Amino acid sequence: MKRSDSLGHAITVTAIFVGFLWLLKLGELLLGWNLHNLGVYPSTASGFIGVFTGPLIHGSIAHISANSVGLMVLGSALLYGYPRSRWWVLGIVWIVSGLGVWLWGRESYHFGASGLTHGLFFYLFFVSLFRRDKRSIALMMIAFFMFGGMLLTVFPREPGISFEYHLFGGIGGLVSALLFWRWDPKPEEKKYSWELEPEAEDIDEVQLDQDPIGDLWQKSPEHAAATELEADPEASPFAAEPNRTQRSRPIHISRN
Repeated sequence: MKRSDSLGHAITVTAIFVGFLWLLKLGELLLGWNLHNLGVYPSTASGFIGVFTGPLIHGSIAHISANSVGLMVLGSALLYGYPRSRWWVLGIVWIVSGLGVWLWGRESYHFGASGLTHGLFFYLFFVSLFRRDKRSIALMMIAFFMFGGMLLTVFPREPGISFEYHLFGGIGGLVSALLFWRWDPKPEEKKYSWELEPEAEDIDEVQLDQDPIGDLWQKSPEHAAATELEADPEASPFAAEPNRTQRSRPIHISRN
């Protein structure tokens, strides 16, 4: 396995991205930056920049903390499990989520990485249904166990939460799964020693092939006896008898 395809490398790359998000948030808090205008504002030219920058901005420490957990788990799963399609998936989810919000979102600034996390979750979920290999199913089960509620957060819940980002992020993940589910090779399945052993029926067939009796029962008794003698000369009825000449020697009895 290449180093770039290892789990450790996937976690490292994801951690660097999450660390960058935290630096931006700390810059807002400590240096007084106001980055909210870098979010998506629907149907405006100035708000279109948020299609590219919106996922980098967060409203609070609680907001970025929640998204950081999702990014670490789901992002690492994507980078590790799908080395050929991973960057295409990230790009499509990033653009589709932001563009969908810009076209159909409510008139407000939309920002945060929740569009990415929902897109990654939906991709891991649907691509496992299409591929059905052990690795994709295992990654999906981890994602579903920790973030299964994302299936419901694509619908409106609270006024201050951008369900539009969730919804279009999920759509981006589904589209990516439809496009790229064949791109990544499936992992080779290991063969264990017990799987290589012949089955009982095969063993019986081998034993029948090696049976010394064979089909002698189908032959006449005379032919079977001749065949037995050819196969085992020592089985001759004369082989075990003593020398006939020695048995026929006359016996002299001495009488007084």
